[in-house]
Amino acid sequence: MTLILAGRRALVTGTAGGIGGAIAQECVAQGAEVLGLDRSEGGPVPALVHDLADLAGLDAAVAEAVARLGGIDLLVNCAGTFHAEATLDLTWASYDHTLRVNLHSPVFLMSRIAAGMAERGYGRIVNVTSIHGKLSEPLSLAYDVSKGGLEAATRTFSLELGPRGVLVNAVAPGFVATAMSVVDGVNELESEWFRSIYVNHGRLPLARAADPVEIARHVAFLGSEQNTYLTGQVITVDGGLSARF
Repeated sequence: MTLILAGRRALVTGTAGGIGGAIAQECVAQGAEVLGLDRSEGGPVPALVHDLADLAGLDAAVAEAVARLGGIDLLVNCAGTFHAEATLDLTWASYDHTLRVNLHSPVFLMSRIAAGMAERGYGRIVNVTSIHGKLSEPLSLAYDVSKGGLEAATRTFSLELGPRGVLVNAVAPGFVATAMSVVDGVNELESEWFRSIYVNHGRLPLARAADPVEIARHVAFLGSEQNTYLTGQVITVDGGLSARF
């Protein structure tokens, strides 16, 4: 069996979380050396501990990651945060924190790490966004803005980096069975709301949430040499959720 990431060095953010952890595991299974970047310890791979809300410390974190890996061939921006907040009750602290973690840090990680990729003439970047990049719901303003912004950044980076051998894409999940599905102690995937609207009434054609590994497999392909001509794209992996009117 061909390992599509054999010999590659990957930095994955959010490896202590469900999707990030699954991505790290899949990259290892496909032959990559993987280093995580997360605000807390834990997860399936060694990790640098850094809070992505701390933008001032990003350059030092990148330098340490490059030193430990000897270079980075694949960057996966997966770390994310969500704070439910009504638009008329918007607070600067919550809004700013969400954008720092979900948008600003990924953008600067791409900027700093892609420099080495471009110099070598090879690299892959995959951003984990969300169907919130195109679809919105109440109480999700900052999250929606951050994911839409990251998809825009994905396109712009792809334009500038493509001629230098670096492909930049995004994967946009829908419902995924992770800890983020639990809000105020309630797992929305086990709620009557989810069963009624998304399962029983067919809003979600596949009638279930994704397992994190189902997202990870798409990330691994986009981050590999098997991806030779796909860049500037957002691959929606949502079980058909966004295909319905």
